[in-house]
Amino acid sequence: MSAPAVRLCRVAGVGAYRPAAVDSDSVAVPLGESREWIVTRTGVETRCVATPAESVARMALAAARQALDSAQLRPDSVDAVIVATSTNPQPCPSIAPQVASGLGLGVAAFDVNVACAGFCYALNVARSLIAAGSCTTVLVVGADRMLDLVDATDKATAPVFADGAGAAVVTATDGPAGVGPVVWGSDGERAVALEVQPHVLGAARGVSAPPVLRMDGLAITRWACATVATVVREVLSVTGIDWDDVAAFVPHQANWKLIQRVAKGLGLPEKVVVADDVRFTGNTSSASVPLALHRLLDAGRLESGKWAVLVGFGAGLAYAGQAVRIP
Repeated sequence: MSAPAVRLCRVAGVGAYRPAAVDSDSVAVPLGESREWIVTRTGVETRCVATPAESVARMALAAARQALDSAQLRPDSVDAVIVATSTNPQPCPSIAPQVASGLGLGVAAFDVNVACAGFCYALNVARSLIAAGSCTTVLVVGADRMLDLVDATDKATAPVFADGAGAAVVTATDGPAGVGPVVWGSDGERAVALEVQPHVLGAARGVSAPPVLRMDGLAITRWACATVATVVREVLSVTGIDWDDVAAFVPHQANWKLIQRVAKGLGLPEKVVVADDVRFTGNTSSASVPLALHRLLDAGRLESGKWAVLVGFGAGLAYAGQAVRIP
C-alpha cells in the first residue's frame, strides 16, 4: 500500500498592522544622543509605537483580518490559528485563541514563542499541518509589543525595537509548492546574548523589578553574520532554486546596517530586492518578517510567482528560514 501524497501549500495573502510611527529624534533624547547617531548605527529612521489600547491580541487580529482579505478568503475557511509572540502580557491565556474568537472561530489555536524567529517557525508548523492532512488553511500571525520590555535609556535596545503585527494565510494547493522546506536550529549556549530580565513570573517570588530586554548587540551581530548566510544558502539548496529564481530577500528586521552586511556577504544579484521595513517600522521581533514582506508587496516591488527567501533569527539563539512563492 503506497503512502498518501503529501499536500503542498502556498501563501495566499499577507496582512499587517502598524501603530503610528514616531521619528528617531524622539527616541534619541532619553539616550542623550542625536537622531543621526541612531540612524548611522541602525538605519532606523522611524518606528511604530503602540498605544495602551493596541494590545498584542488586538494588533494580531487586525493583521489577521487584512491577510484574509488579501487572500480573498472568509474566516470560516481557517482550520487553525498560530500566533508567534514573545510579549503576551500574561502566561495564559495564549493570544491565538483570542484572535480565533475575534474572527468568530472555535478552531485549534496556539502560540509559539521563538521571539525574532517565531514567524518562520510558525510558518513551518502551518506547512507541516497542511502536509499531514490535519488542516487545509492555517492563519499564521507574528505580533509583538517590544517597547513594553525596552528601557528607554538603554542604547543597545531603545534605538531599534518597536511594536506591530503581521500575518499570512497559508493554504493547500494543487499547483506547485509555494512554501519550501525549513532550515532551522538554535544555539542555546549563547542564549544570554538576548534575554528578558527578570523572568515575567519573577514577581511571584518577591522580584519587584519590571521585566526588561537586555541585548549584547556585538555578540548578536557576530552570531548573525556567521549564521544567516549559511542558513540562506541551505534554504536555496533544499528548495532546489538559485538566485535567478528569487525576487526578494526578507530577513528578520533586526537592524538595517546588519541586514546590509548580511546581504553583502551573500553576494546578492542586483535584481534581488532586500526588505528594509526596519528603517520605517523598527524591529518588531516576531512580526518583522511578515511586516517586511507586506511592505514589499504593498509597494508593488515584487513579481507574483517568484520566490522570496525568508529568515528569522534572534533570541534563543534560534533561527529558521524558508522560501515562499510571492502571492
